[in-house]
Amino acid sequence: MKSCFSRTSPRLNVSLGLLTAAILTALPAQAQSAADRPITSGQRATAQRVASQGVPLSALAANAPDQYTVRSGDTLWGISGLFLKSPWRWPELWGMNLKSIRNPHLIYPGQKLYLERVGGRAFLRTSRSGDGAPSETIRVSPRTRVDVLGSGPLPTLQPHLIEPFLTESLIVDDESFERAPRIVALANKDRILVSKDDRAYVRGLEDAPLLKAPGLPTDFRVFRSAVPLKDPITEEILGYEAQYVGRANLVRGESEVDEELASGRSNDAKAPPEMPESGDSKPLMTAEEQQPTAPERKMMPVPATVDVVNSKEEMRPGDRLIPEPPRDFRSYVPHAPDIPIDARVVKVQGDAVRYAGQNQVVILNKGLRDGVENGHVLALLTTGSQMVDKTDDSRARIQLPDERNGLALVFRPFERTSYALVMEITSPVQVGDKLINPTGN
Repeated sequence: MKSCFSRTSPRLNVSLGLLTAAILTALPAQAQSAADRPITSGQRATAQRVASQGVPLSALAANAPDQYTVRSGDTLWGISGLFLKSPWRWPELWGMNLKSIRNPHLIYPGQKLYLERVGGRAFLRTSRSGDGAPSETIRVSPRTRVDVLGSGPLPTLQPHLIEPFLTESLIVDDESFERAPRIVALANKDRILVSKDDRAYVRGLEDAPLLKAPGLPTDFRVFRSAVPLKDPITEEILGYEAQYVGRANLVRGESEVDEELASGRSNDAKAPPEMPESGDSKPLMTAEEQQPTAPERKMMPVPATVDVVNSKEEMRPGDRLIPEPPRDFRSYVPHAPDIPIDARVVKVQGDAVRYAGQNQVVILNKGLRDGVENGHVLALLTTGSQMVDKTDDSRARIQLPDERNGLALVFRPFERTSYALVMEITSPVQVGDKLINPTGN
């Protein structure tokens, strides 16, 4: 339930932020000044170019409204799609109203947008032409106002659709997963699984023990059973998607202890050797040789200690710990790739899910090394099937053409793979379907 508060404001100049298209969002737990979010030089140049020209009417969506009031629950992708045929072409949308926009990242519920068509061009205004309403600043006299908390700027897309893939999912190579520290035992010997607030013991490799020291990570994600991701074309293993089970905090690092002390045995010097009996032909030992020798110390490893702070599933011995990545701000500024991209769907996310629909996540066989970036918009193609031409007496096999099927937005690229959200779709997506650069308006 949203709460309200009252306040008395002095005379203020209130800047009116309007629909821009700086389509950005961050992890829900974080806050960042929108003014600090970047606008690329290319995006600004495009906006400046269209600011004085508007956009051609052919770029508008078929049913673009003459006016629209931003509502709670809207997304920037959805609003952009109301006005333009291609929602990712936000610099044009921003440029239509460049003079009225001082902070292009803040678009709030309640703001009104007006679309004007003049001489074959389209312009987005903050107010109707000739109505005398200010487009940038209004003056507010002192009065009591009521603000609704929680009505922040609009996100690019619904955050809950991708949040689990930002905070939980991980794609790693096989070596990295195998070298990760592993749970070896539980503090409570009466249990075989651990969950939140339980304690467990962890070991790293001999050449990479899990230590606690300044500068080293103490927060970890816990994963299990990495599943190989295979390229549907080359059958190459692109990486391994690990199953997220929870989070743990490092309490104590690994160490060593003397094995005899650990087992409770005495570490006293060994008794001196017996003297030879009379008549024994063995020569007497020298004084140095009769001195007792210190036994060789044998060290035993002591596992690190971790406390489980969050669990999606109960953890067990064999689960792996990977350091928590830094919580960075992720921007989703939709844009077409600058280089040709020819990707394939590797996996549809979900248990026993074969097809993906709108607002579902898929994994692609292209990543950072292929030039894929956060915010890339790709056109989905349904792969044409092969069939026998029964109208031909030779019964020749033919390949049907690929058909445009929708759009997907890349929101988390890895080195060789990427997560993408299906934004628009006309028929279900499956493994092997293509993703290429979007074309046209």
